[in-house]
Amino acid sequence: MIRRLLTALAFSSLAFGVPAITCDNLRYHGKLAQAKACYQSLLNEGDPFARAQGYVGLGQFQEANNEFRSAYAAHATAPIATAWATMFFDRDKPDQAQPLLQEAIKADSKYAPAYLEMARVAGEGFGEQAVKLAQQAAELDPKLYQAHEYLAYLALEDDNPKLSEEEAQKALVISAEALDAMAVLASEDWLKDKAQSDWMTRILAINPVYGEAYATGAHFFEINRRYEEAIAWYRKALALNEDLSSARSQLGLNLSRLGQEAEAKKQLMRCYASNFRDKETVNSLKLLDTLPQYQTFKTPTTELVINRKEAELLHPFFESEMLRAMATYDRKYKMHLPGPLRVEVYPNHDDFVVKTLGLPGQAGLLGVTFGLVVAMDSPSARPAGDFVWASTLWHEISHAYILTATNHRVPRWFTEGLSVHEEGAASPRWGDRMSPEVVFAMQKKLLLPVLQLDKGFVRPSYPSQVIVSYYEAGKMLDFIAQKWGDDTILGMVHSYAAKKTTAEAITDNLHESPEAFDKQFAAWLDQSTGNTVKHFDDWKKGMQALQGAKHDDLIKQATTLRDEFPEYIGGGSPYKLLFDAYAEKSDVTAAMREGERYRDLGGQNVELLTKLADLEQKYAPNQTAATLQQLNYIHPEDEKLHQQYASLLLAKGDANGAVRECQALIAMKPGDTAEAQYELARALRAANRPDEARDHVLQALEAAPNFKPAQQLLLQLTH
Repeated sequence: MIRRLLTALAFSSLAFGVPAITCDNLRYHGKLAQAKACYQSLLNEGDPFARAQGYVGLGQFQEANNEFRSAYAAHATAPIATAWATMFFDRDKPDQAQPLLQEAIKADSKYAPAYLEMARVAGEGFGEQAVKLAQQAAELDPKLYQAHEYLAYLALEDDNPKLSEEEAQKALVISAEALDAMAVLASEDWLKDKAQSDWMTRILAINPVYGEAYATGAHFFEINRRYEEAIAWYRKALALNEDLSSARSQLGLNLSRLGQEAEAKKQLMRCYASNFRDKETVNSLKLLDTLPQYQTFKTPTTELVINRKEAELLHPFFESEMLRAMATYDRKYKMHLPGPLRVEVYPNHDDFVVKTLGLPGQAGLLGVTFGLVVAMDSPSARPAGDFVWASTLWHEISHAYILTATNHRVPRWFTEGLSVHEEGAASPRWGDRMSPEVVFAMQKKLLLPVLQLDKGFVRPSYPSQVIVSYYEAGKMLDFIAQKWGDDTILGMVHSYAAKKTTAEAITDNLHESPEAFDKQFAAWLDQSTGNTVKHFDDWKKGMQALQGAKHDDLIKQATTLRDEFPEYIGGGSPYKLLFDAYAEKSDVTAAMREGERYRDLGGQNVELLTKLADLEQKYAPNQTAATLQQLNYIHPEDEKLHQQYASLLLAKGDANGAVRECQALIAMKPGDTAEAQYELARALRAANRPDEARDHVLQALEAAPNFKPAQQLLLQLTH
């Protein structure tokens, strides 16, 4: 959506000099050369506001900023503040736009364009406030058709085509030339796979170079994860008007997301050269400049891209998990991916964010899937214990299959819910756990019905709604799998591939109405969560009181709190308090019991799990493997972990697993190189790889020539 008339509306209300609305109208009708000359003429005006708008129209923003400053100093009006804010927002500086818009409303509380611009600022982050502000703008000025255009745009983002069409038609009643309303209506056609839309014909009759309409369509393809089509539509936009730098930037970003880095960089460099340097463009160019720091590992079905500084350590773990997940999904979804699956692992979370900018539902994002390309955080990108990398990987690979199987025609609630479900199916220690935010939402009855659940991901109405929506969607798929089976889930996938709605997918496969499904799901969920929800207020009070408890009182209170909310494994978890308390009392059996409960619920506290592994190794060796494996999936950058796990696996006869752990240890460049090389040689010998074992025992002796165990192993390998 462009902001072409806000400055014109503001300027015309002041009636100084040559009306800027004349210049905007020329541009609006595709007369770009005449519009440029018109904006140029504004520079000769005596009024700084007129000059500011002239400079904005010419793309000379520093000069425009200076003139706006002078204009506002002379006349601190709502129109000037709004026009100035619009310029900042268009230059990707919402933090500078927001205060000016607040000043505009302070100067004139009924100035509709200011509310509309505030709506656009809120809409960039997919905030629900955007809708309320745009509605307020429409109420304040019934002739402000741009407010209805934007409401149509927001409604289509919310996958509400009926409301979107209603708002677009309201705009067209006010102005038969409401181009952005027509662009939204054309986007509805394109999303339904209509290659040609009569709305585009009408748009081009008014403005033959209005590439913004195709860019609008590309945006809707993008947020619906239809990236190839988004790229095609951004190209259409640029074919009409090659100066649409915002569309070119988005083209570059989407090319980068699909692994087409060479052309992505070319398009983004062209934006930069034309002085279009918003954060997305600049940061993406910086990210592309780091590509030589990455190494690519290939198999017939996979491509794994890892930063060279951690490639040796992570490559074996990630590749084996990729292949294991793909084998599972090949069987489960009864399909093969049409090409290699590419997984990009970023050790810098900011780089990962740059790769994924501009998409809804990014709260706490760990990974994202663009068709056959997955981008995700490396374990090193976050504090130890912050997430389970393997669980994230399985989640994203499920997306790759479901997006492919449905030709990207799948609602967000279903694909996210299925991915969360698949995490739990792969390991009971993975998947989303019920958090206090989720319990609060249940307590306040904030869970959404299935037909509205997408909105919880795209336009959340409260801060934790995205987290709650992931949990709810995952539980819905758990419920479907439990009651109707995996084949029914696959049937729903096929329904979406056939372009059916969620209501149709439920009716056709579950043989229930969506409303009946909601009731059954709520009853099923209450069976496992009702007690926790019922005691939630008492639990919160108890958790606060627990901070001052000691010794036996702590154990008694923490036990009660654990049982009231058994899934809680977050900060200050009763499991950790009980583990520490029992360990302090030297009650090893009780400490291990609490630690293993915590582990089996998916607990991620590295310190607790490491202590648990030490206790198990001494007192219950048979339990140690599960804890060490969990640690490997959380924090593989631990020498002691790999030493322990290698010894354990070798003792259990898993020579190949021991080799992997020893190789990981060597990748971390341990202090005792000789010992590490010797242990790897032992594992290789057990794996019946004598030549490799000999190479590594020689490396052990090179580091420590008098290392007797290595000398003896070399003799054994030689004879």
